Amino acid sequence: MKYKITVLLFLSLICAVHAQWKPQGNKLKTIWSEKVDPNAVLPEYPRPIMEREQWKNLNGLWNYAIKEVGNDMPKKYDGKILVPFAIESSLSGVMKEVGAKNELWYETNFSVPANWKSKNILLHFGAVDWKTEIWLNGIKIGSHTGGYTPFSFDITPFLTSKNQTLTVKVWDPSNEGPQPRGKQVKNPEGIWYTPVTGIWQTVWIEPVSKKYITTVKTTPNIDTKTIQLIPEIAGSSAEEIVEVAIYDNDQLIGSAKAVVGQAIEIAIATPKLWSPESPFLYHTKIRLLKNKTVLDEVKGYFAMRKISKKRDENGIVRMQLNNKNYFEFGPLDQGWWPDGLYTAPTDEALKYDIIKTKELGFNMIRKHVKVEPERWYTHCDQLGILVWQDMPSGDEQPIWQNLKYFNGTELHRTAESEAIYRKEWKEIMNHLYSYPSIVVWVPFNEGWGQFKTTEIAEWTMAHDPTRLINPASGGNHFTTGDILDLHNYPGPDMYLYDGQRVTVLGEYGGIGLPLEGHLWKSDNNWGYVKFKNSDEVTAEYIKYAKQLKTMAKSGFSAAVYTQTTDVEGEVNGFMTYDRKVDKMNFREIKKINQEVIQSIN
Repeated sequence: MKYKITVLLFLSLICAVHAQWKPQGNKLKTIWSEKVDPNAVLPEYPRPIMEREQWKNLNGLWNYAIKEVGNDMPKKYDGKILVPFAIESSLSGVMKEVGAKNELWYETNFSVPANWKSKNILLHFGAVDWKTEIWLNGIKIGSHTGGYTPFSFDITPFLTSKNQTLTVKVWDPSNEGPQPRGKQVKNPEGIWYTPVTGIWQTVWIEPVSKKYITTVKTTPNIDTKTIQLIPEIAGSSAEEIVEVAIYDNDQLIGSAKAVVGQAIEIAIATPKLWSPESPFLYHTKIRLLKNKTVLDEVKGYFAMRKISKKRDENGIVRMQLNNKNYFEFGPLDQGWWPDGLYTAPTDEALKYDIIKTKELGFNMIRKHVKVEPERWYTHCDQLGILVWQDMPSGDEQPIWQNLKYFNGTELHRTAESEAIYRKEWKEIMNHLYSYPSIVVWVPFNEGWGQFKTTEIAEWTMAHDPTRLINPASGGNHFTTGDILDLHNYPGPDMYLYDGQRVTVLGEYGGIGLPLEGHLWKSDNNWGYVKFKNSDEVTAEYIKYAKQLKTMAKSGFSAAVYTQTTDVEGEVNGFMTYDRKVDKMNFREIKKINQEVIQSIN
């Protein structure tokens, strides 16, 4: 009888939580909306490249309030919001605008597991857009600016013996501020989308020792057949050592030890090279030791791969993967969701677009002016897809100039704006450095906030010499970096060529097909060209691909088609915005895509 009462109480509690939340609005939803459980939101470990056994997810229903800028901490909240979905999204359960004149407040209570009492507790935020301030049990413990990278606090000194109260305040001016924001604007239309304010990635806690591993920087070298690992340690001293073990599946193939602060280099006699065709990952176990006592242990992975450039027998500078010419071909991927905006409804959904990209026969994705949660990059690493990572654009974004000419026009940023850009771009590169799928950094897109191009490109190259730098995708062109990147719509066109750098077609296509029942809005849907059915758009795509195939032989080393899915008012995706309809014949598209890739490989 007691067991039945307990079960009934548990079920009633679940029903009560569901009653406090439901997706809002009547716009499009994906099939994964129905799979969102407010009791277990995005329950997967959020940092798979450096994983600990113990952790606790704080996602779920929190209190929220929208207050004018400058107000004190709310005494009363407006209602419930489902974290980590942005407040403007349907899946937040709120779907309200915030704007630059207001601040978004959050509050939640959580407990620390009893068996963590001897540990230090870290509080992690995956990403919060844009300026964040945090209180624990009424004490302000820190702040952070930047909408695309994680940040953490050691909250141990501020914990109480009972439940903990976490309060968060966020301010995000969207396109009324100088900060990086990608495609978010106050009044979305055309190629610009709904603002995203507040927490949009997982919030979580984990226990660590007083001395623990904070990051692991991995750099493969296939030429010397070595992998270099640099673990960074919090609170370290000369007494600790780091031990690294490398596994090929379950077989130990290498290990080494070093004092804290020293790089660890391990030889791999016959390395298995990572590529989209064979995405092999080595696994690692890294331990922090003191007198043979294990202070910390994390599991991770790396890949042996090399991205470079080299002049071919015809004098064309080509991209190379693992020292072989390799044509990189993929879609422009915005990473937006009709129900979650910046945040995929589930991990299955997050992975889905990558799977479909592989199904289309592509080997690359250009992640467009957005940074994804870490699990997205792990999915790319595991499935085998190259990634061009854009810096999210910001500041003033002028309308396109004539991109076919070297007009040399650049934006003059304020000192504040420039400092924000440099801080956030450096944090993004540091954060994503060890993900092997990323092969190209893209600091600017189409002149949007583009400034000091040569200086920024050279700074980016110096910060990470292991990847290629695309200084301005389709933007105002300067002879700097590794790549000249052209944009042309709708069909491909090699109207410029650089004999000293890699020449790529960074955007083309945009073939539109609006499908009734799968539209974000009923009218004014947008595409560079529009057709009436799947056969027509497939035929047009194949026509462009055949042109691209010829241009690949004569000079292009990569191409990016616009785009993976429809997004809000844009209807030029391979899939509808809700991912429910494939708008082209994928089998035919895969065939021609493979022909393009193999034209120089």
